[in-house]
Amino acid sequence: MSKDPRGGKNTFRTKNNKSTEGPISKKKSSNWKSKLKRLVLKTLLYFFIISLGLVVVYKFVPIPVTSTMISRKMEAIEEGKDSEIHYDWVSYDEISKEAPLAVVAAEDQLFPEHNGFDFEAMSNAFTKNLKGKKLRGASTLSQQVAKNVFLWQSRSYIRKVFEVYFTVLIELIWGKQRILEVYLNVAEMGDMTFGVEEASQRFFNTSAKNLSRQEAARIAAVLPSPRKWSAAKPGPYVNRRTNAITRQMRALGGITYISGLRSF
Repeated sequence: MSKDPRGGKNTFRTKNNKSTEGPISKKKSSNWKSKLKRLVLKTLLYFFIISLGLVVVYKFVPIPVTSTMISRKMEAIEEGKDSEIHYDWVSYDEISKEAPLAVVAAEDQLFPEHNGFDFEAMSNAFTKNLKGKKLRGASTLSQQVAKNVFLWQSRSYIRKVFEVYFTVLIELIWGKQRILEVYLNVAEMGDMTFGVEEASQRFFNTSAKNLSRQEAARIAAVLPSPRKWSAAKPGPYVNRRTNAITRQMRALGGITYISGLRSF
């Protein structure tokens, strides 16, 4: 250690180092936190802009592909099976109104009334799940569309958060009629078969526009598990469920129940 010319110890350098280390360290920490904050804000902003843009675009154009379609194709390729996706978009006007009525009767009878979420059904499902009964969901048609079009299939809390976000967006921007139109076009209705047009052609040799009430109800009957059950070759369960759905369709008042849905 250096000494003072007058014989004392020179402690100036040591004191100076101690006094500057603290502020420099704090400044580096502050810069790191500031950069992280800016990165998070930019990421959130970009996500909001891109997601909002997609929702607006998909209000007007057919959905080209969904994650479920891609997933099914990859699975088929891995298993060495036919990987052709059967998917043909048709407009709401080209679909028999028995079809939207059937899916509403089967999946979400409060669809014309709620704003994307059926909180009573969610509460009931949560209670039954807590009691250890068979796990059941309470997703509305709007939530199913949000998941099918914008997200992935596997369950997680993160996906649920995004599902809520996209459900709110499509309810505000698309309107009920567009949500039903998208659902009827992208929902899986049989093995490698997506949408009511392809389901009608493959299972009943007719177009979606000419579907009868019984045929529409049978397609809706397999929606919970379209790869397990078949609309083309219905078993006892599908037949019972089809009859139950047709009764519900009558009880709801027929196609007048879904007339006048909000289209904006």
